[in-house]
Amino acid sequence: MKYLIAFSVVVTLLLANTRIASGQTVYKDKYTVAQDGSGDYKTLQEAINACKVFPDGRITIYLKPGIYREKVEVYSWTNKISLLGEDAATTIISFDDYSGKGSHNTFTSYTVKVIGDDFYAENITFENAAGPVGQAVALHVEGDRCVFKNCRFLGNQDTIYTGGDSSRQYFSHCYIEGTTDFIFGAATAVFEDCTIHSKKNSYVTAASTPEGKLYGYVFLNCKLTAAPEATKVYLGRPWRNYAKTVFVNCELGEHILPEGWHNWSKPDAEKTTLYAEYNSSGKGANAAARVPWSHQLNKKEAQLYTVNKILAGTDGWNGAIKSR
Repeated sequence: MKYLIAFSVVVTLLLANTRIASGQTVYKDKYTVAQDGSGDYKTLQEAINACKVFPDGRITIYLKPGIYREKVEVYSWTNKISLLGEDAATTIISFDDYSGKGSHNTFTSYTVKVIGDDFYAENITFENAAGPVGQAVALHVEGDRCVFKNCRFLGNQDTIYTGGDSSRQYFSHCYIEGTTDFIFGAATAVFEDCTIHSKKNSYVTAASTPEGKLYGYVFLNCKLTAAPEATKVYLGRPWRNYAKTVFVNCELGEHILPEGWHNWSKPDAEKTTLYAEYNSSGKGANAAARVPWSHQLNKKEAQLYTVNKILAGTDGWNGAIKSR
């Protein structure tokens, strides 16, 4: 039944986003969303539903300033979408689902879910406004080659879910806040020049890197900050036993605990995780006090952690290149 429903949705969207001219189907590659009615649509989901199924080229959606209170999904068949705002502070997508609200669980609690490949977002805020009520995802990403630039991610527990064992994701100059495991999942993800803000005593990351993957989470030139009440924060704990998380040239606030990492009460994970740092600075940088099963990289090892090397995959993708 679910496959029939999915097929019906695809057919409906295909028909809805076309117009016939001289016997040929013509598709738009640019849409504007504005709550005041001055654009093509008033809601983001309407614009996504209007996009060509499996488009030949990139489709750009301009999101005008406003608070868009909607639950949004970028489908697997709506790939190559660019979502562009004018200013992340005033262009906000917000919803308040959370695990335990009705039939919702962690993986259905998202505000925005991105399944389509080659998604690009710039100058957008993704917010889960449920508050400190448990798992409540702001952004759920499973698509491959997804880029987020100058975006904000606001939430508490489980703010960003980087799903997809083969997904590659790149976050540049973003602000990410949360409480427990607020960056979690299996994807290979690079966070470059980002601010990572802890709101309570807890854990920043909970990677579930699949066995055999060269990279998991890599933080390059990031700054880790905290609210005044957050004074005891771990860099990460392993959701799965082969978790990989590396911080390179990052500034760590004094809220980061000297031991740095936690084994999630799984001693076996100490043998299989890769938790490492290189050239950490700030009051939270304390290489001598880190748990003995973590690593301090040398200069040669650290040179393996560049955006190009981490995200290249088999197709040579470079997440730092604009995907607009």
